[in-house]
Amino acid sequence: MISNRLKSIDLSTTMEIAAKAIELKSAGVDLIDLSVGEPDFPTPQHIKEAAKNALDNNCTKYTKNKGTNELRTAIAAKLERENNLHYTTEQIIVSTGAKQALFNAVQTIVDKGEEVIIPTPSYVSYIQMVKFAEGKVIKVDADETNRFKIHVNSLKKAITKNTKLLLLCNPCNPTGAFYDKDELKEIARLVLENNIFVICDEIYEKLLYDRIEFCSFASLNEDIKKQTVVVNGFSKAYSMTGWRIGYAAAEQNIIDNMAKLQSHSTSCASSVSQAAALAALTSLQDSVEEMRIGFEYRRNFAFDSLTQIKGLSVVKPSGAFYIFPNVKSFFGKSFQNYAVKNSHDLALYLLNEAKVTVVPGSGFKCEGYIRLSFANSIENLNEGVLRIAKALNKLK
Repeated sequence: MISNRLKSIDLSTTMEIAAKAIELKSAGVDLIDLSVGEPDFPTPQHIKEAAKNALDNNCTKYTKNKGTNELRTAIAAKLERENNLHYTTEQIIVSTGAKQALFNAVQTIVDKGEEVIIPTPSYVSYIQMVKFAEGKVIKVDADETNRFKIHVNSLKKAITKNTKLLLLCNPCNPTGAFYDKDELKEIARLVLENNIFVICDEIYEKLLYDRIEFCSFASLNEDIKKQTVVVNGFSKAYSMTGWRIGYAAAEQNIIDNMAKLQSHSTSCASSVSQAAALAALTSLQDSVEEMRIGFEYRRNFAFDSLTQIKGLSVVKPSGAFYIFPNVKSFFGKSFQNYAVKNSHDLALYLLNEAKVTVVPGSGFKCEGYIRLSFANSIENLNEGVLRIAKALNKLK
């Protein structure tokens, strides 16, 4: 009854954990949720007001498949102003979240059997998107020794005559790793030499710390721009996860075909969400910086707290709002009926014993780690880390 294509992919690990957290909270369990991949700040008031105005003005109909002219014009202006990238409105598509833009781009570019390089640890959906396109996933591992960034030599070894695409997330979910301009240039050189397309997921672009400056991959030069799909959105920087609004920019032929696919799935993004997104881009950006400062403070607090737990090895993230501790020292240990063999076991143990939700590293194709989100209050972060420390101390 079920297609083989769908059987080949797995349920999103993060969505699965989030569902369990919602169930437990609904049952009255005193749970600290450090699994969630969304800001805990409310959507800024002026953005909500724009949505209300759209409703009052009956802006509740279908929009153009690619998105409203006004929003795509604002996105083009943002890319020009902030990223030194020139795209026409016809080279931009608005989708139901950045995730749909990513999915559409992968399905548009990848044919059956073509190889797609994915640096791991990776966002949980990348590999599943490639599988759905019937492409072949080539993982290039990154580890703590290089702050979870792939070495160019490792990337070079992974490239074959069948390599079609590189999927790059910068800054990275789940590790917070960040590639600077010089590192991106090295990757771009290999991409151009081997005529490989790149989808660059830049959804965490505005969440960078320690005064790091962001460089969009496509901005390196015109040649690399022609081979790149830039994906971004409003979920993280503007705390608009539930609004489901994202976008992609690329050569028009790619965008036109992404629009063709979208025309048969969601048709267009929500008209009300597009009006809200327009307000997000065209108004003052003070709220974005306020959130970024808040996240940086929480990152420092979470990092300092976690490094005090014996047995954890922690790399300080440069961006996004995740920390990815090494928990391998706890494998082979147990407490009462709990035996910890892997990251999934440990995540379940922390859920049941500490009443704290985290995401196992196995979901990101990186066993031996767990992902914690610091998109939470200092009070919850402090309590969550204390609970984790207490539970881990019980493992013998």
